[in-house]
Amino acid sequence: MADEKAFYLTTPIYYVNDAPHIGHAYTTTAADVATRWRRQRGEDVWFLTGVDEHGTKVQRAADDGGVTPQQWVDRLVADSWLPVLETVDAANDDFIRTTEPRHKERVQRFWEVVRDNGFVYSSMYEGPYCVGCEEFKLPGDLIDGEGEYADQRLCPVHGRPVEQLEEENWFFRLSAFQERLLEHYETHPEAVQPRSAYNEVVSFIRQGLVDISMSRSSVSWGIPLTWDDRQVIYVWFDALLNYATAVGYGAEPGSRDAERFDRVWPPDVNLVGKDILRFHAVYWPAMLMAAGLEPPRKVFAHGWLLVGGEKMSKSKLTGIAPAQIIDTFGSDAFRYYFLRAIQFGQDGSFSWEDMHARYTSELANGLGNLASRGTAMVARYRDGELPPAHDLTAAEQDIVDALAAAAETADRAFCDLDFSTGIVAVKEFVDRVNGYVTEQEPWVLAKDEANAARLDVVLNTICESLRAMAVLYNPLMPKAMSSLWEQLGAQGVLGPLAEQRISDVARWAQLPPGTRVTKGDALFPRIDEAS
Repeated sequence: MADEKAFYLTTPIYYVNDAPHIGHAYTTTAADVATRWRRQRGEDVWFLTGVDEHGTKVQRAADDGGVTPQQWVDRLVADSWLPVLETVDAANDDFIRTTEPRHKERVQRFWEVVRDNGFVYSSMYEGPYCVGCEEFKLPGDLIDGEGEYADQRLCPVHGRPVEQLEEENWFFRLSAFQERLLEHYETHPEAVQPRSAYNEVVSFIRQGLVDISMSRSSVSWGIPLTWDDRQVIYVWFDALLNYATAVGYGAEPGSRDAERFDRVWPPDVNLVGKDILRFHAVYWPAMLMAAGLEPPRKVFAHGWLLVGGEKMSKSKLTGIAPAQIIDTFGSDAFRYYFLRAIQFGQDGSFSWEDMHARYTSELANGLGNLASRGTAMVARYRDGELPPAHDLTAAEQDIVDALAAAAETADRAFCDLDFSTGIVAVKEFVDRVNGYVTEQEPWVLAKDEANAARLDVVLNTICESLRAMAVLYNPLMPKAMSSLWEQLGAQGVLGPLAEQRISDVARWAQLPPGTRVTKGDALFPRIDEAS
């Protein structure tokens, strides 16, 4: 129904001072799979991603590069950030840039509302600031330096000295929302996940919130305050608002943007990395409360991707470009591996060896080989026509029951952002069907015409199982599953793959007898380990 709320999910607003690495692609992929799954359930969905283009880091990077900040971000967005969406097959509904007029105007309007509501005031700021984080730090956030940084206080994220700032700024009355935030999280414990993140946020709030500078006078690259053009809005208090401005906050009443805001707000999920949890689970909901808006229903903080035991980082040269992996394994395998091998919400390590091993065993030898064998046997033994299935035995009923269980588990898991559990549920169904093929030996049945009816049942069962796998894995591996859907002839008899519903996937015997089945290219070609 048009008046029902859409499922609204966002990635973090990525900082655009350099090219994206697979840590960024990991988050975007998770967001894409979650929203594709919701669409496959028949839900109205809005999926937002975008980039944060203001702040000190961008200004300094542009200065170093001898160009204006706008030229710097325009080049990075065009050459690096937009292409990576295509590289990982993201089907986002919108891409917001914080330099866009729609964002800038609505951010200014938002802060005018917060100021009118009495939550903004002028004062002096003096304290540590990490340019890498674009964050005002509390003394307790810092660590002691060693070696070349001995006797200095460092940012624990970047391992570099913080800068000491002193300037007159406008402040946001964060302290006014301590009790409201605690009450909100006690009433809605699901609003920050996983549980470790929830505990961290509640502990931080209970320690006491202090007012925070919401503007900068020493930075020129940002959105000016409408009531004080000597100051720009602090980059985080500009960037966080993308989740509202992109879907129509502050738009003309009655406009399409305003109608979208009414349809999608609040966010159902703000996906973030755990290093920016405080911004999203403390500052962000407090800002919304100050403006009279409902906070996000869930902030989900996933873990870090580790390479050689270190967090993926551009500054430490552990950042790997997504294309380096996808050029070898393909985008479907990239999406499969990172959500299969790492429990979403926890840190996880990446290695080429592990990815190659899983690709070979689970995709090439598992699902890919099953699809290849099944379609080839229909072509060889039944001239490419799906045979009818009569007199199902306990072996087929076991497959039917396994599909129902797998679909139910996967649906629950994907909706909970528990991707690994959902993927394994479908993988185990693939394994079950591969075992069924080995047990039934259709190549042996084909040698005796007396077994023709039994062979029909086995071939039909394999193809019907593949039909369900294509639907269940489509949000995860859309390219390969589209190919499988075509090989099964399902497009012509069942309609587009994206229109198949999760709630209906376990209904057996959907492919009608006589459907043309063809053996196509391998879904997951074998890759030499040296590749």
